[in-house]
Amino acid sequence: MAYHFDAPTNRRGTNSLKWDIPEQELPMWVADMDFETAPGIREALRKRVEHGIFGYTVVPDAWREAVAGWWERRHGFRMEKEWIVFCTGVVPAISSAVRKLTSVGENVLVQTPVYNIFFNCIRNNGRNVIENKLSYDGTDYRIDWEDLEKKLANPQTTLMILCNPQNPAGCIWSKENLGRIGELCARNHVRVISDEIHCDLTEPGYDYIPFASVSEECAQNSITCIAPTKAFNLAGLQTAAVVVPNTDLRHKINRALNTDEVAEPNAFAIDAAIAAFTQGEEWLDDLRAYLAENRRTVREFLDKEIEHIALVPSHATYLLWLDCSRVIGGSSELCRYLRHETGLYLSAGSEYGGNGNQFLRMNIACPNSRLADGLERLKKGVKAYEAFVVESF
Repeated sequence: MAYHFDAPTNRRGTNSLKWDIPEQELPMWVADMDFETAPGIREALRKRVEHGIFGYTVVPDAWREAVAGWWERRHGFRMEKEWIVFCTGVVPAISSAVRKLTSVGENVLVQTPVYNIFFNCIRNNGRNVIENKLSYDGTDYRIDWEDLEKKLANPQTTLMILCNPQNPAGCIWSKENLGRIGELCARNHVRVISDEIHCDLTEPGYDYIPFASVSEECAQNSITCIAPTKAFNLAGLQTAAVVVPNTDLRHKINRALNTDEVAEPNAFAIDAAIAAFTQGEEWLDDLRAYLAENRRTVREFLDKEIEHIALVPSHATYLLWLDCSRVIGGSSELCRYLRHETGLYLSAGSEYGGNGNQFLRMNIACPNSRLADGLERLKKGVKAYEAFVVESF
């Protein structure tokens, strides 16, 4: 491994959303990584800073070429450059698309448990959240096709937000599943926003499939949101892309992003993205291998040390979905207890809808030593919490 992710980092005192917390707490919740970004990106930003002038910035063809080249090399999906539109972030793009493509009071479908900010993008704009709850058999999640077809057939349902790969469960949807979703949405005149921000964070040996690559039907009825921010730890630079093959739909999205003033890059967004997509492959492959080892560490620790918590198998993202259904007491209460008593700060699964109230979400994108600390806190906290619940009866 050419890059070393074991190096300790100190993010306190940097206005970090993740780390601006009490000293004794260990944050393993929000989806950013405790790793420095790739050297090529840091060098590109250094050169930009040394120039010393940070005025208005345009979106050059080199940016579109970098995005298109990455998806063709890494994911086998050829994009035309004109399909690709800059946006300051995936969430702003989704919110803009919800406003532009739906009317107040219409339904937007999501497959829960799912990234909780989707709910904000829908409800804050006066639309209704419709849940197609994923079926869970105690090990894996699957799509409830009968329920999905019924809810897409409702004339009030005009948009679906797809999470591909899935957050928080880490599912990599198959080509067959994506194609069936695409066919059902097209048949029922439901547009698809595919959030693919975690797509580069698959385990070695596993690849994701871009929704728009599955068929012409999927491509012409979808808006795909992508970014280097999760894979390269660049969330604070506000850089993303929206890919829209359909000309008329792309015009609508272009107008939506410009109306909402989220279509102009800051002085660092373009250079960082180009560097990521042209110089970041070796670094990313080493990162994926490191994250896979962290996932294995968690799985083995839980099997050996915490019998009441199980890891839901997954092959994407650095977010682990921990099944706490056998823990005495509820997972939301457990989440609060862990933070208060041990300092371990995880995400409560109830935030993600569906059957999320049985789960906790853990971010493992950190040096192994920090992960080990988190696992020991989890072990100690679960044991103490169960004893506390029994004593409270």
